[in-house]
Amino acid sequence: MKCPHCTVNFHDNWQYHQLQRGHASLKWAYRTAHCPACDKLAIQFAPSEWVGTSPGFYHYGDWQQVVPVGANRGPVPPEVPVKIAADYIEACNVLPISPKASAALSRRCLQTILRAHGYNARDLAKEIDLLLNETDASKAIPATLRVTIDGIRNFGNFSAHPVTDVTTLQVVEVEPHEAEWCLEVLEEMFQHFYVRPAEAKARKAALDAKLKAAGKPPSK
Repeated sequence: MKCPHCTVNFHDNWQYHQLQRGHASLKWAYRTAHCPACDKLAIQFAPSEWVGTSPGFYHYGDWQQVVPVGANRGPVPPEVPVKIAADYIEACNVLPISPKASAALSRRCLQTILRAHGYNARDLAKEIDLLLNETDASKAIPATLRVTIDGIRNFGNFSAHPVTDVTTLQVVEVEPHEAEWCLEVLEEMFQHFYVRPAEAKARKAALDAKLKAAGKPPSK
């Protein structure tokens, strides 16, 4: 996982602590993780119950992040359309509170990107297929992005919950790391579909300006 403070990867070095100890059960627990990159602490709370007697162990409910509030994943590149950026930011902000809601927003964001680039189908899974089966070499996505975007279909029993125009924001069960992975995929897609094309266009414009100044025709 990534540190919620600085977004640098760090190991899941959680330390568990118990609260409100009763005779046979535990009402709440919290866990802390220290980031070696930024030297800050992340804190999460969850309901907890003592299970079994020999040997006994604790069963934890869903962990909710309380420090820091929200998820720090850095600014959205200015090349990304406003509507897509807004969905992404909201998906980041709700991640510590509800991974399911975050994943739903990420899926809608992903579908919006795909459709904006001509990959239109009945549902998101088929739109992903269109992207992965792209025959135009100039539009093909990098191998690393192919693997990660294909993996989204395995999250939250994806095949049993087709993401269509009607069900885009359907909330289905996901693991916290799956919702975080969706955000990471979106960040890669921002680079591929928006940032790198804008950079290439800017480089071409600069080259053409130099060629014009030298009395030569623009580049092809």
